[in-house]
Amino acid sequence: MIRRARPDDVPAILKMIHELAEYEREPDAVEATEADIERALFGEGAAAYAHIAEEDGEAVGFALWFLNFSTWTGRHGIYLEDLYVRPEMRGRGLGKALLTELARVCTERGYRRLEWSVLDWNTPSIEFYRSLGAKPMDEWTVFRLDGAALDALGGKG
Repeated sequence: MIRRARPDDVPAILKMIHELAEYEREPDAVEATEADIERALFGEGAAAYAHIAEEDGEAVGFALWFLNFSTWTGRHGIYLEDLYVRPEMRGRGLGKALLTELARVCTERGYRRLEWSVLDWNTPSIEFYRSLGAKPMDEWTVFRLDGAALDALGGKG
């Protein structure tokens, strides 16, 4: 079953974020706390959203997303920050069900895009996304400012 996340899902979401970081070979990269996740998803002015894949009353996967905007289409879209299904639950259609729900949200609300990033080495995920009709945006390169570079540009460092 796919459903919107509730505040009582926050511990499970954070645990799965840590599991995802392990899978993506960045086990020490997670700085988020339960309070951070709860504030982002359910606090005043919350701008992030999550859906839960649940089996037998247990959260076994999640999709965490936020709105983006295309100046070319003049419409919002969804940027999928994280999609994760616990390894023992893979192959049951839960990842597809989570993406299907986000696609449904897009079509229902008139959003024009559902986008995400995937690591180049993550062949199983790339093949799965392609099987759904997703196309890689090979001509685009993702840039990021963080840490000292962000502080310096923002006038803090």
